[in-house]
Formats: sequence, structure tokens, C-alpha cells
Amino acid sequence: MLTFGKMGEKFFGRKVEGTRIIPIATKITVIFVMFILASSLSTNYINLMYNRGELIKNLKELLVKDLRQLYTYCNNQYEIYNFDKDLNASVKQIEKRALHDFKLHKKKSIAFGVKPDASFLFQSTRQKPFASFTDRVSLQKMEERRLKGVLRNGVRVEVLESLMTITLGQEQYFAVYKYNKNWGAYIIRADEITEFYGASWIIFRNVALISILITIACSMIGIVLLRYILRFVQIFTVDIMRMSQDQSLDLIDLKGAPNDDITYLGVAFNALSSTIGNMMQIFQKFINRDVVDKAYREKNVRLEGTRKDLTCLFSDIRRFTYMTETLGTDIITMLNMHYDRAIREILEHDGIIGSIIGDALLAVYGAIEDSKVNKSYQAVLTAYKIQEVALSLRNTMMKKRKQIEKKYGKFAPIEEKVYRAVLIEVGVGLDGGDVFYGNIGSRERMTNTVIGDKVNSASRLEGLTRIYSVPVICSEYIKNDIEDNIHNHGLVFMELDTVQVKGKTIGVKVYWPIPEKDIKGRLKQDTAFFSEGLQDYYAGKWHRAQQSFVQCRLEAARLFISRIKGRRCPENWKGIWEMKTK
Repeated sequence: MLTFGKMGEKFFGRKVEGTRIIPIATKITVIFVMFILASSLSTNYINLMYNRGELIKNLKELLVKDLRQLYTYCNNQYEIYNFDKDLNASVKQIEKRALHDFKLHKKKSIAFGVKPDASFLFQSTRQKPFASFTDRVSLQKMEERRLKGVLRNGVRVEVLESLMTITLGQEQYFAVYKYNKNWGAYIIRADEITEFYGASWIIFRNVALISILITIACSMIGIVLLRYILRFVQIFTVDIMRMSQDQSLDLIDLKGAPNDDITYLGVAFNALSSTIGNMMQIFQKFINRDVVDKAYREKNVRLEGTRKDLTCLFSDIRRFTYMTETLGTDIITMLNMHYDRAIREILEHDGIIGSIIGDALLAVYGAIEDSKVNKSYQAVLTAYKIQEVALSLRNTMMKKRKQIEKKYGKFAPIEEKVYRAVLIEVGVGLDGGDVFYGNIGSRERMTNTVIGDKVNSASRLEGLTRIYSVPVICSEYIKNDIEDNIHNHGLVFMELDTVQVKGKTIGVKVYWPIPEKDIKGRLKQDTAFFSEGLQDYYAGKWHRAQQSFVQCRLEAARLFISRIKGRRCPENWKGIWEMKTK
């Protein structure tokens, strides 16, 4: 861990609860240092760029001079070649003369001749020769410019010399070229760009280092001067840090402070401190994220609401009455253990808490405006995360039981009763559609809530999880919303029944959303048998339906067997099961 002595704290500040408080004098100095360095380095860089322009101009003149000498020598060697017909000897003489006369002082400097078909006539270099000339684009440009020529005084003449950038291997080169009609090749003299710029970069680096060192020295002096000028800022900071650690407001000691705006800031703080007292420890409550975002934007929270298309998740803890009677006030601890993780999963999936009433929890999806994922899909994912939370708690309790039994022996009856009470099981119901969402209450006390038939429907669907013995049940709205808007959602919606819940006059289809990865082996067979049986059940073919249900090992199949066993399908059968209770 990085630590500083007292002298270091004057420059870098000290830590308070893990956070380093940087002195304002240091910040001001750092800002000025950054601007000074930026100005100095920018100036040097601009100067470097201007100098490079001149360097390139000089480079072109030197390259052209070398090229002309080489060009003349190539013509001489061509005459010799015509006389003795020894091509290799002429090429070697050209390469040797280039190295000798051009004084290739840079390692990557090169002179070569290349024909229009990209084959080399000769290469004169101190590095490994290139196997072929691969820069066909540059070669094509040279050909086009040579054949097209340029207009000079109204007359089109052939381009003899020109500067361009070419690629050799993996590197870029500045090059001048001239077409030699005798050899039918372009004579090229080139210097590698990075190597050419190397000296200028070294100069820039040295100047930058000197600038940085001078700036650091000046900044240290500046910190000392600024700290003296802003010395009362440090006094105010120390007092406020103490108040923050003590979680209480107090008055800042302004004795000996100069008559400036910093002192006035301290006076204003003292005035505020005397009015709000211990208000720092008040207002500790949870607020839904969408309400906070809106309050931040509008600087106000109003009693208002709108109709929105939302998805509702209703979760309920099973056997809650038994748990309450058994655990007494310890039920609060159990609930908090479950809700702590369950609510975290809801919030991580862009849900908000509608209400928490004992064992029941209502969450809403789609109210957060910047959420990018389908609301119904988020709700289904959360439903299974809540099941994982409950399973994790049950596994923890089972593990603790084994540890206790190993140490003290088997549980007494009362201990067994408590153990069964802490094995939390939950059901989750999901529905969605138009609901009223907003703030209700009074200006003195208000709450954020969701009201509508879909909320009640989600609660009824949760109740069905006990009847059909499945962890999650959703409506057709949830199924359609996900299938219409999410590609590769990874869910299989197994139809469970058509149900007319208490208080309703029409039947609705209900589904068990199963993760696709879990549809394998025994479950795959059982879902197939159940779906076959359900279709026969709807069609009034109860005898065939019973045969399929008997082969299915899902608990939901036992329910249908009990409905139809030994009975005939009634007349005017619509395939709707009517719930008599909530």
C-alpha cells in the first residue's frame, strides 16, 4: 500500500475512510502543470512538424542528386552491356557504384531498378535484398504517370523524376524515381521513413524531458506558494473531515481567517450547520430507481401516475403460516436472508420493488426507461434466480443440519420442526399488460405503487404453482412478449392448462416457462407425454388423455388424472378449469 509521511501528506493529502483527500493547492498546480506541459510539448511537436517539411525537401534534393548520378551510370553500363552482352557484370557494377558513390549512410537506404512487370533489375542495399517488388499500387502509379505525362507550356512531356511513398516488405519509404528507357526499368533511390525521422524524434524526446524536469521543479515551488495562500482551506478541510468521521455537524473555527471568499464559504457552512443539526442521519430508506431518476431530472416528486405496459412478478413463500408459528420473531431474520438476495436479483435485472408484504413480494419490469432487455424476459430470468436463492438457503440449512447431527446427534422433535420451517420454498407468478403506475398518498407521505388487474393476475398465477407443483407459472402475455421480441430466448413454454380464476368469467391459458437447457432426459419425455395428454384433454378425449398422463411423471399430471379418472367428458366441454378459491 502506498503511504506518505507528514511532508508527503502536505502535497498528496491524507486518507479518510479509504479515500485520499487531495489538497486544492496540489490540484491547481497539477492542472497548471498539465497545461504548461501540453503547451510546451505541443509547441515542440508543431516545430518538429515544420522542420520535417524542410527535412523532406532537403531529402528530396539529396535523393534526386543521387538518382541522377545513378541514372547516368546506368546508361553507361547499358553501353557496356551492348558491347560485351554480360548482363550480370553490368548489374553488379551498378550495385557496387550505388554503394560507393551514393554513400548510403543509413542502414535501410536502398537504390534499385524495377521493371514494369515488378521484377528487379538490380538492388543496392546494406540489408537483406528483397525477393520481389510487391508494391504493385505504386508501380501502377509510376506507369500511369509516365505514360500520361504532364503539361508544360501547353506541351505534354514525360515525367522523368518524382517523389512518392512506396512499400518494401513491411516498411514505408520516401522514394524518387526516374524511368530509364535503355533498361526499360524505373531507377529508384529511397530512404526508410522511420529511420529518416529517427533523429528528429530523439531531439523531440530530449527537449520534452528537459521541459518536464523544469515544469516539475516549478510545480513544487508553486505548491508551496499556493498552500500558503490557501492555508485556511486546509483548516476547513480538517474540520469537515472530523465531522464526517463523527457523523455530526459542528462549527468551523474561523479565528484568524483573512477577509476573502474562502472565509465567507466557512461562514456559510457554519450557518447551514446550525440549522440542519443532525439531519445527516435522517432519510435512510430505499427508493425505486425510476423514482430517483425522475426526481433528479425534475427536482421534485409529485403525486401522479400513468398507465403503462408493464410486467408484474409476484413471489410468495410457501407454508408461511407454519414458519411464523414455529419461528416467532426469528421469522424476520429468515425473511431478510431471503429478500436480501432476491431483491438484489430483481434490481440487477432492471426490476423495481412494487411492495413487500410479509411473505409476498411484488416486482415490476418495464418502468426503467433506459432498460435495454425485454421486460418479460427479465422477469422470467429473475423468477428462476429467486428459485436459486431459495434453493441455496435450503442447501445451506441442510449442510448445517448435517454438521449439527454429526456433533450432537439427531434432532429433537422441536428441532426438527424448526428445521422444516427454515426450508424456504417459493412460487412465482408472472403476468403483464396495462397497469396504473405512479405515486399515491399525500404530500406529507407518499409511496410508489402499481395497481391493476395484472397485479392480481400475477398473484393468482403464483397460487397455481402450488396446484401444478411447478416453480414458475406465466400468462400467455409473457409467452407472446418474449417469443415476439427475443430471438434465441432459450425458453420452452409448456402449456399447463386453461384456467378461469376466481372472480373472472373467461378462461386463460397458463404456461410453465422452462429453460431450454433443462429439457433433456426424463423431463423431455415427461413434457412430451403431458402435452399429448393436454391436447386430448382439451379435445374431450379423456380416456386417451389419461393414458398419456399416467406415463408422465410430473406432479401436474396427477392433478389431471384426479380430474378425469372414472368420469366422462361433460357436454359443451370447453377445456376450461374453474378455480373455486384464490
